[in-house]
Amino acid sequence: MTLEQVVAILLACTAALMYVNHRWLGLPTSIGILLLSSVFSLCWLLSHHLGFNASRHAERMLGQIDFNRLLMDGLLSFMLFAGAFHVNLSELAQSKWTVAFLATFGVLASTIMVGLGLHFGLELAGIQLPLVFCFLFGALISPTDPTSVLPIMRNVGAPKPLETKIACESLFNDGIGVVAFILVSSLAFAQTEPGVESAFGLFGREAFGGLALGLGMGWLGRRLLVGIDDFQLEILLSLALVMGGYGLASAVEASSPIAVVVAGLAIGQGRGGLAIKKRARKRLKAFWSLLDKSLNAMLLMLIGLELLMIPFHVPSVLTGLFAILLVLGVRFLGVSLPVLAFRSRETFGPHAIKIMTWAGLRGGISIALALSLPLGDERDFILTVTYMIVLFSILVQGLSMNRLIAWTQRKALGFP
Repeated sequence: MTLEQVVAILLACTAALMYVNHRWLGLPTSIGILLLSSVFSLCWLLSHHLGFNASRHAERMLGQIDFNRLLMDGLLSFMLFAGAFHVNLSELAQSKWTVAFLATFGVLASTIMVGLGLHFGLELAGIQLPLVFCFLFGALISPTDPTSVLPIMRNVGAPKPLETKIACESLFNDGIGVVAFILVSSLAFAQTEPGVESAFGLFGREAFGGLALGLGMGWLGRRLLVGIDDFQLEILLSLALVMGGYGLASAVEASSPIAVVVAGLAIGQGRGGLAIKKRARKRLKAFWSLLDKSLNAMLLMLIGLELLMIPFHVPSVLTGLFAILLVLGVRFLGVSLPVLAFRSRETFGPHAIKIMTWAGLRGGISIALALSLPLGDERDFILTVTYMIVLFSILVQGLSMNRLIAWTQRKALGFP
C-alpha cells in the first residue's frame, strides 16, 4: 500500500468518524473521534480472535505510519501555531506567573515525582523497570497536551481566567516537556557520562534558543504580513513561516515547539506597530482554526487506531491503573502550589485546583515520545502505560469536564 493510499484512507476515515459523531453522538469532536476509533479498533481485535484476518490488514497499514515522526516533525508545528495564534496576549499577561511556573518548574518537578513514584510502586509490586526508564516516563507524561486540552476547553464553558491559564500552560509546557525528555534521554543513552554543566547547557540551548528564534519568527511574520490584503499570500506566508521556522529550530538544536508557540503568539496579536490588518487576521484565524480542527481529528483517530499496535499484558495494565492515580496526584500537588502562591496576584475563581487538576489532559505527544524510546520490553511496557493514561485523560476527564465545571459553579452559588 502506497503512502498516498494510506493518507487517503486516513482522511476518509477521519471525515466519516466526524460525521457520525456530529450526526448521532453530539460529543466534543476530539472525544467523539477518539471514542469511535477506539471502539473500531476493539472490534477489529475481536474479529481477529474470532478467526478473521481483518486486524492484520489494519496493522500492516498502521505499520507504515511513523507516529512519532508524523506528530513531532509534521502535525505538531501547525497545531501549536494554531493554538497560540488564538491566545490573547493581554489575557496571558494576567496569568503569566501561574503559566510560567506550571510550564517550567511544574513540568520538571512532575518528571521527578512521577518517576520516583512509579519506581517505588513497581518495586513494591515486584516489577523490574530501570530507574532511568521511570524518569523517561515521568518526562513524557508530565506535560499536558495542547492538542487534547485546547479543543475541550473551548467547549466546556470554563471561567475565562482558568481557560487562559490551562490553555497557555499546555502550549508552553509541551515545549519544556520535550526538552526535559531529550535531556533525560541524553543522560540515559549517551555513550559518555554527561555532567551537570552539559545538561544545563542542553536545557538552555533548547529552551532559550527556541524563545529567541520564536521572537525572531514573530517579528518577521508581522513585518511580512503588515499591510497585505491578499488571502492566498497571507496563508502561504504563514505556512512558510511555521514550516521553515520549525525546521530551522531543529537544525540549530533549539526547541521547535517553543519557537512555534512564541511566533504564533506574536503574529496573532492585533496591537502594536506591526499589527496585521483586522480583516487579514480574521481570515488567518479562520484558516488556522480549520486546519487545527482537521489535524486534531486525524491525530485522535490515529491514537484510537494505534490500539491495534499496543502490547497489552496484565502487569502493564495494572501499572497503568496505578499510574493514572499517580499522575493525577502529582498534578494536584503541582497546581496547588501556584494557585495558593499567586492567588493575590491573579484571578482563579472557585475550585480552581480541582478544575486545573482534572483539565491536565495527556495526548498524542506523550504517545509519540514513548514510541521514540529504543525497542525493547521497557519501551513496550511504558507505551502501554502511557496509552492507558492518554485514553483515560481524554475520554474520562475530557468527557466529564463540563459536569465538573457545572458542579463547581453550583457549589460557588451555594447550591448542593
